[in-house]
Amino acid sequence: MIRLILLLIAMMAIPGLALAQQSPADLLNLPVDGSAAAWIIRTFGLLTVLSVAPGILIMVTSFPRFVIAFSILRSGMGLATAPPNLILISMALFMTFYVMAPTFDRAWNEGVQPLLENQIQEAEAVQRIAEPFRAFMSVNTRDKDLALFVDLARERNQTVGTAEAIDYRVLIPAFMLSEIRRGFEIGFLIILPFLVIDMVVAAITMAMGMMMLPPTSISLPFKILFFVLIDGWNLLVGSLVRSFG
Repeated sequence: MIRLILLLIAMMAIPGLALAQQSPADLLNLPVDGSAAAWIIRTFGLLTVLSVAPGILIMVTSFPRFVIAFSILRSGMGLATAPPNLILISMALFMTFYVMAPTFDRAWNEGVQPLLENQIQEAEAVQRIAEPFRAFMSVNTRDKDLALFVDLARERNQTVGTAEAIDYRVLIPAFMLSEIRRGFEIGFLIILPFLVIDMVVAAITMAMGMMMLPPTSISLPFKILFFVLIDGWNLLVGSLVRSFG
């Protein structure tokens, strides 16, 4: 876990350092004999990268699929605040760390560690760190979604890269679209048995003439009991982890 945190920090800091071959102290101190405008641009670029990097890291990992599936599960069970958002997001994050561990380890060993040992420059380190994420996204991106963004890029005369190295401007949105689609596919399979329980309870209450009694208030304990008896969390998390290539 410590290595993963250090890798995230390094990935957020390296792109800003790659803009200029100075240490962080040089980037944040006003130069004596240099241009103040250049210092402002470097500092602004570093702060921009640091603010955007967490969102980028979330969208190039398995996080969206986990958080979508967990959110649909909570809605399907009819629980508005249980588990709370903090629990769901924390579970999604730690499941993401588990799934992405090989990718993080490869990025650390091939990019961050050689950089810390002064074996490579910042620009090469950025490329080496990003390459494992490219491989992960390529495996988990649908061909149809990738073809869509390749066609859109060509219509706008943008570069799409090669078949072995698709440009990140094309690969990342295609990967995001694929992850959202798979998240909703899994969510549909999750919510279907709860929908059946709601329909059965609603039919029984209507047949008994209980028009004023909300069926969801009766079906809720049955849905929770059903989910616990089938060991739902174990099945759901195991299926989500195995769904990644």
